Amino acid sequence: MERIQPLLGTTLVLVAHPDDEVVTCGGLMQHMQRAVVAFTTDGAPRDENFWKKFGSREAYADVRRQEARRALRTAGASPIFVSDRVPGGIADQELFRNLPAAVDAVTDVVAEIEPECILTLAYEGGHPDHDAACFIASLIGRDAALPVWECPLYHRNADGSGVVQAFYARTGEELELLSECEQLRKKIAMLHAYASQNLVLESFRPDYEVYRPLAVYDFTRPPLPWKLNYEWWGWAMKGEEVSAAFAKYLRKRGDR
Repeated sequence: MERIQPLLGTTLVLVAHPDDEVVTCGGLMQHMQRAVVAFTTDGAPRDENFWKKFGSREAYADVRRQEARRALRTAGASPIFVSDRVPGGIADQELFRNLPAAVDAVTDVVAEIEPECILTLAYEGGHPDHDAACFIASLIGRDAALPVWECPLYHRNADGSGVVQAFYARTGEELELLSECEQLRKKIAMLHAYASQNLVLESFRPDYEVYRPLAVYDFTRPPLPWKLNYEWWGWAMKGEEVSAAFAKYLRKRGDR
């Protein structure tokens, strides 16, 4: 625990969707003095296949919002729904298309809660929103002179095989946490709070988490030199389109 001391004060957990935070750091959050989780999208894609049984995209987004509140209550953490602060909201899969508004909203969140650290998702090509959350955290961490840490969710190897809860390339600074007893019980309860995501969440180990200080990424390029996970899924966006959006935003900021 001493090695992850930077994460144990007031930490802003910056993720893309309700449930990301439980898989990646549901155990660690229980050790934080104050954990605030900022969800950057509403968790509801526009594709009807994701929300049809809930009646509407808006109804599905509300279900995920309520699940997040229940899950975080178990860990004593507080939710902030960044999408609600952006005119028109931010749909699942579209964070990279809404960078200016999202960065402004998250910047306001940082000013409000004054975190000592930001914990976000790895840049790994698993989901475009995960990668965008990492990009936003890297910018805001630098602007606010805050340390930024990351944790992995999922990605694909070059042969297309899936990998969960592991960085695709290690830096030597990785720290692992194994939850047990009461902490594990609470994390499992948090996972169960996300009933709408059951078939996805059952793919992860509830007792295992890994973190590290944010690696040095070139966000103007896709995170991996092979076919990304969401490209395997056949989604509309490609890695080059997502990284091009990051590059465009950096140029407008004068960073590149």
